[in-house]
Amino acid sequence: MTYKYEIIIYWSDDDQAFVAEVPELPGCAAHGDTPDDALSNCGEAITLWIDTAKETGRPVPAPKSRRLRLA
Repeated sequence: MTYKYEIIIYWSDDDQAFVAEVPELPGCAAHGDTPDDALSNCGEAITLWIDTAKETGRPVPAPKSRRLRLA
């Protein structure tokens, strides 16, 4: 499934891995050996986050519209 949430990917010295975070979904993050791995794993994390929110009755925020910004 494709999601339209903003995902921020960065290198973490503490984890020695790339981290992909979804700011609109608190606590939703994943890591990987490459930025692509982190992004792929983040898709799974988003699905789990949304499924868990629905099961527990928590609201699922709608994705905000933003322009793509590459660093």
